[in-house]
Amino acid sequence: MSSEKPTLFTCVSPALLHLYDLKNTVVVVIDVFRATSTIASVLHQGAKEIIPVDTVPGAIEISEKIGGIAAGERDGKIADGLSHGNSPLEYPRSFIEGKTLVLTTTNGTKLLHMALNNGAESIITGSFPNLSAVCKYLIESGKNVVLGCAGWKDRFNLEDTLFAGAVASRIKEHFTIHCDSTLAAQLLYEQHKSDLIGFAPNITHYHRLVARFGLIEDIRFCLTEDCAPVLPYYTNGKLIAK
Repeated sequence: MSSEKPTLFTCVSPALLHLYDLKNTVVVVIDVFRATSTIASVLHQGAKEIIPVDTVPGAIEISEKIGGIAAGERDGKIADGLSHGNSPLEYPRSFIEGKTLVLTTTNGTKLLHMALNNGAESIITGSFPNLSAVCKYLIESGKNVVLGCAGWKDRFNLEDTLFAGAVASRIKEHFTIHCDSTLAAQLLYEQHKSDLIGFAPNITHYHRLVARFGLIEDIRFCLTEDCAPVLPYYTNGKLIAK
């Protein structure tokens, strides 16, 4: 048995995903504000499953077919034609338990489908609310890892990179890391980990969500470690709690 450690890379934008070999690799889809935080929250509140889709009409069609809840956003607000959005606080157990959420978002669900199409062996989703569950799974899997940041419309963003840094900071001893973007993410996280919420006003997407929509409580949830300690795992077209 090889004693070589698996590798870990950080892809800071979906536009760069094609540069990484995803075979025999776990891809962590990261969209902190807010898709992957909402996914963790919804599954933690007892949803049966989440079906990620890349278009609003697709979300509506699938939800009608299966009796699910169509949800999602475009540019930070509830998408036209949908009655539920992408807030992790929108789905209490009393509403979502046992149900299927059909979710479409600007960045996160798109990246998940890209990872799938590029041959990822397994796909999980990560955000601060399920940080420890993600780290535990990656260590135990023993496989190569690509931390995939959803960014904002293919641009770099700080919040997803911060989370990649949090993961790297916790699990680096278990992996071979020769990756400048991982090191940069780790240094960024370690500089600000004692007050992520205090750092948040520096983040562009914070201003989209807070200045335009007043979603400060969403931001707090999305930056709170382990408040939704589940592992969303993609299988057969669905995300389930593993």
